[in-house]
Amino acid sequence: MNVRLTLEYDGTDYRGWQIQPGGPTIQGILEEALAVLLKQPARILGSGRTDAGVHARGQVANFACPDGRDLTRIQRGLNALTPDDMTIRAVEAASPSFDARRDARRRVYEYRLWNHPWRSVFNDRYSWHVRRPLRVDAMREALAALEGEHDFSCFRAAGCGAATAVRRIYHNELFLWEDHWVYRVEATGYLRHMVRNIVGTLVQIGLGERDAGGLPALIDSRDRTQAGPTAPARGLFLVEVCYE
Repeated sequence: MNVRLTLEYDGTDYRGWQIQPGGPTIQGILEEALAVLLKQPARILGSGRTDAGVHARGQVANFACPDGRDLTRIQRGLNALTPDDMTIRAVEAASPSFDARRDARRRVYEYRLWNHPWRSVFNDRYSWHVRRPLRVDAMREALAALEGEHDFSCFRAAGCGAATAVRRIYHNELFLWEDHWVYRVEATGYLRHMVRNIVGTLVQIGLGERDAGGLPALIDSRDRTQAGPTAPARGLFLVEVCYE
């Protein structure tokens, strides 16, 4: 039986989604818990590999388990066996061919900015603290240049293994939510650190260090050294994975 999970997690204390040496990972924790529940080794596939320190509110994954297992009990068991910074929101049967990564059509990320002269101890784990006032109108002016299909090499981190830097951004916006400015983007897929590099560039625009009108030329340059800094991982959330 092919099983689909929807989960959320605080990525602060993890090395990211994918199993790797040097510390705990989301995939590793889940596979250990599943092995206990299923009494056999388990392999889980995620919709995307969030980096170290990145959070998720709507990560999707799938795994195989013996037919006839009670999915409600699996959900309860996973929530009992995994740490408190992780919650399995849904466990449901999927079609035999469902692949959480391959079948995803769009992914939605959000990045939170805490734009105040003082830091907040309650927001530090989940946002980037930018002390100087941001010119939000200028940041919003730049967003239109990002939409559509482009070669996003200028926002591609070193070590990215993608075969091509061409991606399509369907929509992006900047809005106020509970005293945070939130950058939300929906795209077919992303390059390594792409969203964080976009946010770093937008913050430069907001601080008056870069012209909003220069974004098309930046994209055309395909030069990572011409774009802004990489925003900290702690402000980034995978919020939704779309399959239709």
